Amino acid sequence: MDTVRDIVVKYGFIAVTIGFFVYFAVTEPAFATSSSIFAMLKFASVTAILGIGVMFTMVVGGLDLSIGSTAGLSVQLAAMTMVFYNMNAGTAIVAVLLGGLVVGCLNAFLIVVCKIPDLLATLAVMFVIQGAKLIPVNGQSVSGGMVRQDGTVAPGKFDPAFLKIDRGYVGPVPLPVVIMLVVVVVAWFILARTSWGRILYAIGSNPDAARLAGVRVGLHRALAYIMCSLFASVGGLILVSRIGQGDVAAGSSSLLEAVAVALVGTSVLGLAKPNAWGTLLGALLIAIVLTGMNMKGLQYYHQDTAKGLVLLLALLFSFTVSRRKARYTPAT
Repeated sequence: MDTVRDIVVKYGFIAVTIGFFVYFAVTEPAFATSSSIFAMLKFASVTAILGIGVMFTMVVGGLDLSIGSTAGLSVQLAAMTMVFYNMNAGTAIVAVLLGGLVVGCLNAFLIVVCKIPDLLATLAVMFVIQGAKLIPVNGQSVSGGMVRQDGTVAPGKFDPAFLKIDRGYVGPVPLPVVIMLVVVVVAWFILARTSWGRILYAIGSNPDAARLAGVRVGLHRALAYIMCSLFASVGGLILVSRIGQGDVAAGSSSLLEAVAVALVGTSVLGLAKPNAWGTLLGALLIAIVLTGMNMKGLQYYHQDTAKGLVLLLALLFSFTVSRRKARYTPAT
């Protein structure tokens, strides 16, 4: 019985993902076409990348609530750089990454130096960003030919090279999918194959023990939050190139989705800890479910319920693993 239960807990979530894919492929023939699959992967790319960012903060025992706002800030920074200041795609990318770096450093300073609890610090930063990004544009979305606050017409427009971030291809594969896979592989390599990754997991498991072992806990926690914001900026680059304007509402729903897929990832293969491949699977499962629901003509308001059920299922798997590991851990 225990063996069957172990198999279910370890591979159950993967089986659920495959089951949903097979169900929609059988009931909706257009679902399993190559164009539909690439569209699902492309749809999942932003959520997966943001989820990887959240995952790094979860690994060290924290959580970044400002990640959606950081992605939205990236959208505004890219649009303003090209439209307001008539600069090229390369400059816009640098501006977005620098913006993410600043947010990450701010979060790290508040959490590590000022000792503010991570949820409170990143919540405050989230609200600051949400308001601050609207001030230079007077609360308007940024697009070519718009009138600025001083009454002049913005001289620039979106660089066609920048729009290829979302609309370009590497062979038959959409560029956002390639970027997503690169991010996942880099995150997996860091956490699973480097000493830094082991240090991050050690901090999340027992920061006091890690500190006694000589680990500079504050420094590594700070780096985790900086990594999170940088990944948010990468996701923001894909998002702004997808919508083609500085939408003031961009990124507003990204926080819950990013946290959801990172939590879903903890249930994969019975690991009961944040991990890169699990986070990717969580993003793919949500993309599969939402795409299938759209093809079946279900209304948009069913989507949040579906996301919630997916998250609930993942948590059931994850906490079952945690309880079983605690059961078989010898007392000290």
